[in-house]
Amino acid sequence: QVQLVESGGGLVQAGGSLRLSCAASGSIFSINAMGWYRQAPGQQRELVATMTSGGLTNYADSVKGRFTISRDNAKNTVYLQMNSLKPEDTAVYYCNHVNYYTILRKANYWGQGTQVTVSS
Repeated sequence: QVQLVESGGGLVQAGGSLRLSCAASGSIFSINAMGWYRQAPGQQRELVATMTSGGLTNYADSVKGRFTISRDNAKNTVYLQMNSLKPEDTAVYYCNHVNYYTILRKANYWGQGTQVTVSS
């Protein structure tokens, strides 16, 4: 099992910035990915950004150029720096961790979610 503890959500005005953090603990496999997904009211959960243990990143088109994902592998922590926030970024942001044991076998874990609200 992997436990994820998120922090950093809150209320910010449009154009502002927030930084989310997510610390993982427990059975962390060496080959893994950590990242962020978000879910707005009435919407499906969607990918925001992910980063593998090897440093490969993937961003949703809607956040490219505004959000930056980074991680500290020594601390098993992933960060999401969110700049130029827009009201449409308002959502619950969920931290995600995936252990990749083989190409076909993986384990997926979720944090409890942190609310990000951007006022216009």
